[in-house]
Amino acid sequence: MIHIIDYGMGNLRSVQKAFEKLGVKATVCTRASEIADAQKLVLPGVGAFRDAISHLKDQDMVGPIQDHIAADRPFLGICLGLQLLLDVSYEDGEFEGLGVIPGKVIRFDEQPDLKIPHMGWNSLQTTSGSPLLKGIPEDSHVYFVHGYYVVPDDNSVVATSTNHGTDFCSSIARGNLFATQFHPEKSQSVGLRLLKNFATL
Repeated sequence: MIHIIDYGMGNLRSVQKAFEKLGVKATVCTRASEIADAQKLVLPGVGAFRDAISHLKDQDMVGPIQDHIAADRPFLGICLGLQLLLDVSYEDGEFEGLGVIPGKVIRFDEQPDLKIPHMGWNSLQTTSGSPLLKGIPEDSHVYFVHGYYVVPDDNSVVATSTNHGTDFCSSIARGNLFATQFHPEKSQSVGLRLLKNFATL
């Protein structure tokens, strides 16, 4: 059973439907106690970092999420769900994250002809042998919507990189902790393969 965390900031139904298309049972959880009991967790997210971390704290979900990851139970962050794992975000200020992955979240630098936010299809360059990427060819295209990106202190957690004016970390993997800056639920066959890999861990 996969639990998708509802904290008021995610496109939960599209993620749930993607798992259902794969024949995988996924349920939405709204309480901290459900997170504590979950075998596999998915943290989706769209919107502002500040609001997201505030909602997680208000709903007492921070501790259970950190405990789940510390226990090395399968976890998948999506888009903002990746950024929340870092120590700090500089989106519209400075805000403390979950502190699971040492590092920061920063905005793309302004460059001539560079569109911010980064929106649309872009390719993945694999930098690790993550089980989440099994069966996904090099240079596969996935769907992005974001103006900020993560900079982990330890490059060994970077599973893929992508170029948008600069090379940035587009997914991470560490043990059973995985997170993507792109949206697998919007990335057609490549995204479905990634979600299937997570479901079958």
